[in-house]
Amino acid sequence: MGHDHAYSGHDDHDHAGHGHGGLHLHGGGDKTRVLIAGCLTLTFMVVEVAGGLLTGSLALLADAGHMLTDSVSLGLSWYAFHLAGRPATQRLTYGFDRVKTLVAYTNGLAIFVVAGWIVYEAIERLLAPPQVMGGMMFVVAIAGLFVNIAGFLILRGGDHGSLNMRGAILHVLGDLLGSAAAIAAALVIMATGWMPIDPILSVFVAVLILSTAWSLVKDAGHVLLEGTPGSMDRDEIVADMTKHFPEVREIHHVHVWSLDGSRNVATLHACLKEGTDAHGVVVAMKRRLAEKHGIGHATIETEFGECTDLSVHQHEAAQVKYLH
Repeated sequence: MGHDHAYSGHDDHDHAGHGHGGLHLHGGGDKTRVLIAGCLTLTFMVVEVAGGLLTGSLALLADAGHMLTDSVSLGLSWYAFHLAGRPATQRLTYGFDRVKTLVAYTNGLAIFVVAGWIVYEAIERLLAPPQVMGGMMFVVAIAGLFVNIAGFLILRGGDHGSLNMRGAILHVLGDLLGSAAAIAAALVIMATGWMPIDPILSVFVAVLILSTAWSLVKDAGHVLLEGTPGSMDRDEIVADMTKHFPEVREIHHVHVWSLDGSRNVATLHACLKEGTDAHGVVVAMKRRLAEKHGIGHATIETEFGECTDLSVHQHEAAQVKYLH
């Protein structure tokens, strides 16, 4: 007897036992945080473009480039949160939560593109360093630093378990580091007149954010490939469930994955001893998975005797043999 139900996208979150209702408490707040940070970033990006062109600073233009891609990325992040609030449909039975992971993956790749552009521009400027107006560059960079700190603090209060929020924070952190590098470059130029410091620090910031971008892309890719969450051990979950429920002879065909880096899902087969109340055991197992292992939605197929999949495969093999 199999126990399953259509995933409603939101209905399950009303049950505390499912262990992830609280995640949606973050949803509206995270959506607002991303929107505010995006508006701040877009507004100051215009100021930095003007400042970079007037001063001739690559550091300012690089930071403005960050801010341009970040404005788009934060807009996508906001839209992903907006979509995630929609209920599941007949064709998208898990809802729209995975859009957030797809956006996080895209955001990580966008950072690689921006970093590549910065390195390319820096090489050209190292070969022929232009004159940079250190004083004006310093003023614009200071203003940018305050804007980026404000955006970072706004996002930092959000749900760190969300890959979408991690991607948004990463973009703003890159802007913050870019502003800090521009300030340092402006101080060096004003003190010594050494122009190569501008592209050198720009490359330094690009390299710093690349490692974090790689981590985001890797984690988001793992979720998109439906890999087991890094914080979980499938074998340990099976061992715990088998030990905790003596009515269960064996647990197999276990699959554990995450929808968006926060909400975990599992399917498994539970082979029960004869005379066991299947419904009661399934209810208890789902509660254990939610409370002990953080798996908010589980589909458990119960079996008595041999695995139902084995019977299906044997039937298919017999059909093939009969046809030949």
